[in-house]
Amino acid sequence: MVLQLFLTFLKIGAFTFGGGYAMIPLIRHEIIERRHWVQKEEFLELLTLAQSAPGPIALNTAIFVGYRTGGYRGAFAALMGVVLPSFTTILLVAIFFANIRENEVVDAAFRAMRPAVVALIIAPLIGLVRQLNIWGIVAAVIATIILWQSNLSPIILLIVAAAAGVAWSRYTIHRSKREEDKR
Repeated sequence: MVLQLFLTFLKIGAFTFGGGYAMIPLIRHEIIERRHWVQKEEFLELLTLAQSAPGPIALNTAIFVGYRTGGYRGAFAALMGVVLPSFTTILLVAIFFANIRENEVVDAAFRAMRPAVVALIIAPLIGLVRQLNIWGIVAAVIATIILWQSNLSPIILLIVAAAAGVAWSRYTIHRSKREEDKR
């Protein structure tokens, strides 16, 4: 299992360009649809936790999935798998990039990759929106507007959202217990 985690996340890390959010569709496909390591609902919870934790979302997601499926060894294997390709690429680019940065072909390749990177970032957002009900979509729109129109820290918004989620959960549990007691 640990080797499978490493190889799966090595493949994800090697074939994803555009940062952490661009990795989410590949991670989702590999761990839910292909490997069946977690269910869709659990993946959404892991993804939410990964976004809430400090650090890059792809690394956090890899760690949480690795831990969920293989404990501490699984978390370490997934982390190493997802980091190794980027680390190697950055190291090679740092060594050789200064010599090729002015190359027109290299510059054209980077410009051509930009739309694909945008698409890879938008794809998981669409997938997340599909899993929300109307109130979740409304809350996401309101949160986006608040972030765009104010200097409010996203951390404060996350804390408020987490508190609201806990309060709502407690309310619904309490309400359902009251209804059961009435019967």
